[in-house]
Amino acid sequence: MAEAERIIGTPDTPDDDHQQTAAAGAAAGAATAGASGEAGADGATGRQAAHKPGRGRRIAVLFSVAAFAYALDLISKMLVVARLEGRAPIRVVGDLLELHVIRNPGAAFSFGAAFTVIFSLIAAIVIVVIIRLARKLYSFPWAIALGLLLGGALGNLTDRIFRAPGVFEGAVVDFIAPKGFAVFNLADSAIVCGGILIVVLSFYGLDPDGTVHKD
Repeated sequence: MAEAERIIGTPDTPDDDHQQTAAAGAAAGAATAGASGEAGADGATGRQAAHKPGRGRRIAVLFSVAAFAYALDLISKMLVVARLEGRAPIRVVGDLLELHVIRNPGAAFSFGAAFTVIFSLIAAIVIVVIIRLARKLYSFPWAIALGLLLGGALGNLTDRIFRAPGVFEGAVVDFIAPKGFAVFNLADSAIVCGGILIVVLSFYGLDPDGTVHKD
């Protein structure tokens, strides 16, 4: 019997074959899973790298536009109060445009003078909403529009907080006086331009997160 086994050879047992096959399969599965996990991690990292810098740039644009609009409004008001308030209007373009400093307790373009506190609260709410919306911002045009709104709202709110007669009741400095139109300031202009841009973007179906929808 021993001689026969030596000549023929001892065959592998079924159990040994099964164990070897299972081990090979497990090793292949682990390698595949590892590769898939690495690919998935790389893909997720790539998506984050693609999205975060994009949003960061848009947020930077928003606050840069807001800071520019706010600074321009603040400096212009300081100059006209120091040099023009209490004086006769200065003609810029004949009778079509004058610089005429007034104190406006109402909303933009001198509307609603009896609701100064309400307009102050509305401006504060608008600022908070814009800052919260910035977290979902991926659209460059929306960043410009919201930046204009934020800068304009901050400009007029600064007047309402720090100018007479008191906190949240202060009168806004207006000085741009076109013929046949209400007197306004650069903050009002920024708010109007931002609002118009938002209407245009909404008309074309562009959302703040960068998606485009068609109704």
